[in-house]
Amino acid sequence: MLVLTRKLGESIAIDDHIKIVVVQIKGKQVRLGIKAPKETKIHREEVYDAIQKQNSEASQSDINDLYKLSEELKKK
Repeated sequence: MLVLTRKLGESIAIDDHIKIVVVQIKGKQVRLGIKAPKETKIHREEVYDAIQKQNSEASQSDINDLYKLSEELKKK
């Protein structure tokens, strides 16, 4: 892991397209601003972990569950 020290208003560049700026420091909290292309997905870690868990669970669905869902959607 790379650990960098930055002051308020200073930034970190990642590749040519992502810039992370220290926007505010308040007690033990640091607010970061992230400038990145719109197609770049950026999530807090806990949100990212929840998305990965849901994707994993969805990929393990039983084929019968998908068939039942398909039948229910056809009724509507």
